[in-house]
Amino acid sequence: MPEFSKEETEARKKAVFESMSARRRNQILNKLGYEKWDPFQAPKDPIDMRRDTSKRTTQMLVRDFLHTRTLSSYSNSYGAGALDICLGLMNDDDRYRGMYDFACWYRDQLDQQKKKTDDSTR
Repeated sequence: MPEFSKEETEARKKAVFESMSARRRNQILNKLGYEKWDPFQAPKDPIDMRRDTSKRTTQMLVRDFLHTRTLSSYSNSYGAGALDICLGLMNDDDRYRGMYDFACWYRDQLDQQKKKTDDSTR
């Protein structure tokens, strides 16, 4: 973007502001104020493709996970659930960390129960 003098920038800002609808002008005034509003902000960079410690994206992880399952053992809902928890864990969302921690704990509980049952049958 070419560099403009302060006066040119202010004139362009005023022209942009005045060309807006009254409703949009009011939104800017209420939210930021005219002085803080910058219609010439540089665009934001897109979010990087999130990868886990193994350098795989969520799509790669879910695909690899589902390849370990037989086609008859999962449905679309199953795959959607796998993708959902994968995204939640990659984004470090507390809700999904709680679900993961509970699932691991519950698996351990079932393993302990199975060991107790196996020991009592001997």
